[in-house]
Amino acid sequence: MKNSDNISAGKGSSRALHPFMAMVNKEISDYVRSWRFMILLLLVFLTCLGSVSVAISNIDEAVKANATGDSFIFLRLFTASDGTLPSFFVFISFLGPLLGLIMGFDAINAEENRGTLSRILSQPVHRDYVLNSKFTAAIIVLSVMMFSLGFLVTGAGLIAIGIPPTADEFLRIVFFIFISILYISFWLNLSIFFSVKFRQPATSALAGIAVWLFLTVFYSILVSLIAKAAEPSANASAGQVMAYQEFVMNLFRVLPGQLFSDATTTVLVPTVRTLGPLTVEKIYGTIPGSLPLGQSLMIVWPQLTGLVAATVICFVLSYISFMKREVRSR
Repeated sequence: MKNSDNISAGKGSSRALHPFMAMVNKEISDYVRSWRFMILLLLVFLTCLGSVSVAISNIDEAVKANATGDSFIFLRLFTASDGTLPSFFVFISFLGPLLGLIMGFDAINAEENRGTLSRILSQPVHRDYVLNSKFTAAIIVLSVMMFSLGFLVTGAGLIAIGIPPTADEFLRIVFFIFISILYISFWLNLSIFFSVKFRQPATSALAGIAVWLFLTVFYSILVSLIAKAAEPSANASAGQVMAYQEFVMNLFRVLPGQLFSDATTTVLVPTVRTLGPLTVEKIYGTIPGSLPLGQSLMIVWPQLTGLVAATVICFVLSYISFMKREVRSR
């Protein structure tokens, strides 16, 4: 009986010490104990503080809207702004890329420069465990931060308003947090890819910041120049004008930030019925009102698919590059 107990205990401990889960736990511990995590906590605290102040300043407006028939008070806490500070989802659209880039810019090259990567790969573990554990640990840490931030804003709104959110509002807030995590995952995978391609952490960090600046600032300028060159004449038909507007909107929808903005706007504002240009034929006969959550998700399904595809592409590129990379001992 004692031998069987010892054998079963040994099996239980071997299951608990699975190599991949041990590496994930180690990475989470490194993230939590690092100065980087402290800085991220400070950014999250400042974001929460700014969002709560904006939400509280718009409480009266939300209550007045509720008196006129708009019952989505909590969703207004995430989208409303008084002009002095941006709203919560605008904070996330700006803070999300920075969080992803900070968490992954030295995921692989820092290990290689310290000489620990070759030691890890010399152990009887799969090579892809290293990359997968880095991504999994970062996603777990970022997910906990995002859910904490979202629920802190919700709790502050609950204290200020005194009315709990409806089931539809709560589900929309949860989906908004999931979309935010997906958006951050794209930038995390992009930074991990640069960490695999470049041996110096400073180079990978600059490459990620350069891509972020191009997609945020310079791409919009480039699209504006293309739109100005392709602008139809004053005698153009309505179909040509609609085609031109759809062309410009599709150029902007290449941006992950635009996909995130479209998805979050539709989820947090139930009255949004379409994301494309409207005509008189589309408006005629429509009944104003809010959409259920399922219909809102169907509208933003292409945007969510685009974010997932971009995230998977970055992960596949980093995975292939890491598996083909030659790691030398120092």
